Amino acid sequence: MDPLLTLSGTALATMIRARQVASVEVVEAHARRVREVNPRLNAMVADRFDVARDEARAADLRVAREDCATLPPFHGVPCTVKECFALTGMPNTGGLPTRVGRLATRDATAVARLRDGGAIPLGVTNISELCLWMEASNPNYGRTNCAYDTGRTSGGSSGGEGALIGSAASPFGVGSDIGGSIRMPAFFNGVFGHKPSGGRVPNTGQFPCAEHGLVRVLTTGPICRKAEDLYPLLRLMQGPDGIDTGCTAMPLFDPATVSIEGLDVVSVEDDGFLSVSDDLHAAQRRAAASLAARGARVRTERIPAMARAILMWTATVASGGESTYLDLLGDGKPFHLGIELLRWATGRGRHTLPALGLGLIEAVSARFPPNFGPLIEETAALRADLARRIGPEGVMLYPSYVEPAPRHNKPLLRPINWIYTGIFNVLEMPVTQVPLGLNERGLPLGCQVVSTHGNDHRTIAVAIALEQALGGWVVPPPRG
Repeated sequence: MDPLLTLSGTALATMIRARQVASVEVVEAHARRVREVNPRLNAMVADRFDVARDEARAADLRVAREDCATLPPFHGVPCTVKECFALTGMPNTGGLPTRVGRLATRDATAVARLRDGGAIPLGVTNISELCLWMEASNPNYGRTNCAYDTGRTSGGSSGGEGALIGSAASPFGVGSDIGGSIRMPAFFNGVFGHKPSGGRVPNTGQFPCAEHGLVRVLTTGPICRKAEDLYPLLRLMQGPDGIDTGCTAMPLFDPATVSIEGLDVVSVEDDGFLSVSDDLHAAQRRAAASLAARGARVRTERIPAMARAILMWTATVASGGESTYLDLLGDGKPFHLGIELLRWATGRGRHTLPALGLGLIEAVSARFPPNFGPLIEETAALRADLARRIGPEGVMLYPSYVEPAPRHNKPLLRPINWIYTGIFNVLEMPVTQVPLGLNERGLPLGCQVVSTHGNDHRTIAVAIALEQALGGWVVPPPRG
């Protein structure tokens, strides 16, 4: 493999500034890799390779003419963008059939900030329909496969990002997360992903986008193959843009200021409701042991309230928005759920089964509206309890899912397993997904590193430490 495909965005930018490699070379290497892997992954749904080459040539001219110290941090480095984010001139359908042909006329805030930081987008990547399911599959583009096993899911909704980055076709990308949509694809594809503290990064320019009580539950953040890119990417993306009402200014400290020696680490191995596979338990224990070896104070706990996580997430999301899911499926027109279900049953469906299933659940719930008040209070109590357990300067290790990347469609049989990630959205806590090697079947292992609100730098510092100790991302083996 071309060694350029194994480096961080930070390392590539350093080489470009030092004229050790041209941006055109780096962009072309990644475009070539996309063309190589995409036929089996179906991860990039629209490319802009020609425009990216022009931008790379312009980047190289700047290196030749300017003081390299003044160039932005990711100058000349390629990246990818989740299709639900607006990227000028590229499709922005959200996986919804009625939006086919809809092109973005301006960049989403996070995308604009990455481009201002020197990054060069190669194209947009696949998602789940309306970004609300854990398989990246929709009527517009089809289904994306895992970077390590095409018979398995790449995760959702940022599954295209996870698969491309995991397969060495992109150094980093931008994703969104309302229930694990950054972290599950990062986990299933063996790379790093960061769900920021609620309100740190603006969500402006996404379709669909959160509103009202959900503006801090939905988060925008980076996915990358090397942990050292997490902090500089988050630093570029963060901060109010004057549009997203949920985004507030908050300090972002340098992970280098965090000492693993003396760090309080709480390891929680399951939620008490959904069992976790032995290989994931073993991987999390290795992570805890590696931190203890560096002087961290590690203790294992159980948190009984986590067993009710699915109820807390459901209550928060159901009570927080104004537009319904059926409204989004209709895209401004009435959505006839019964007709669409009949179409699906007769093989003429225009929507995915998970989308129709979510719509059906919503329609039934509307007829028998529950009282979510007590669950909202439980969520607040859990947030306070975790803040006490973790402490103002600690972290928590927590499973990412119940097993490594499942086979396609298996999540339909156990549709609530994603709650291992989803609970931290409604708690608004920062979480970094960390790869922890491969299991005996060659599938990525990993765990989440969680901290209290605003302490993103602590979860990133632990991710860096675990990468140093346990190796981080592993390049997928060649496929015959």
